[in-house]
Amino acid sequence: MRPAEFAPETIIEAGQQLQAAGRNITGFALRQRVGGGNPTRLKQVWDEYLASQSMTRVEPVAELPVEVADELVALSKALTERLASLAVELNDKAVKAAERRVAEVIRTAGEQREQAERELADASQTVENLEAALDTSRGEVDALTTKFNNSQAYSQAQAVELAQLRERLAAAEQGAKAAAAQHAAELSRANEAAEHLRVELDTLRKTAAMELDQVRLELAGVKARAESDLRHAHEETRSHQLASEQVSGLLSQVREELSQARHQAAEAREEVARLQGQVDAIEGLRAELVRTLANASRPTSEPSENER
Repeated sequence: MRPAEFAPETIIEAGQQLQAAGRNITGFALRQRVGGGNPTRLKQVWDEYLASQSMTRVEPVAELPVEVADELVALSKALTERLASLAVELNDKAVKAAERRVAEVIRTAGEQREQAERELADASQTVENLEAALDTSRGEVDALTTKFNNSQAYSQAQAVELAQLRERLAAAEQGAKAAAAQHAAELSRANEAAEHLRVELDTLRKTAAMELDQVRLELAGVKARAESDLRHAHEETRSHQLASEQVSGLLSQVREELSQARHQAAEAREEVARLQGQVDAIEGLRAELVRTLANASRPTSEPSENER
């Protein structure tokens, strides 16, 4: 055996110092205090010291009197019997309580086992459902992958077509700008022509209105003269039967003048309608030019239906 590095007195002194400082006395604390050594041996030396200090000297005592000894024996016997009875009673209660606890534990364990079996069945069903869902998801992933590959090829083709459409669109925009300038010039000329025709139409309307008023005045005068002549003829007819031929001739003249006035009024209305048709045609042409110019000057962001 390797000789001790530190004497028991040194170890005991170190333990007393730790005890005085109020610290727990352990093998490592003793080792730290003495500066080395095996903690187990250091603690063993200290424990032996404490055991030697707790030992008391056995001194001779006087024996009990006979009466006291007999009474002590009787009391000890009664106490032993009572303790035995209490031990049996406590053991019975403990056994019954243990049996109840065991029964409760068994019942609880059975319920837990049934619950675990149900949960295991649910878990098995869930696993089957998840496996089926996983198979379905894998099929969907495969289908989506195929669609994605197809869409990539389609996107590349669309990119090429889009580049071609952009080139055509640039050319169309240049042509549209030239057409817009031409349409603007044509629209300006059409506006000037429409304005000129509007002035002519206003003049013709005023002239036709004046002529129509004149015709109406002449017709009213003719009607008044005819009515006067007719009344005079009737008066003369009652007295002169020979004047009937003159009245008939006068009525024929009046009818002819009335027919001419109506014919002139109809011609004036036809002229007005003709000029109005020309104005409407010019207005339609101008509206068409405005729409064409607006469509040509509008920025084109998407290809037309034919280009698609």
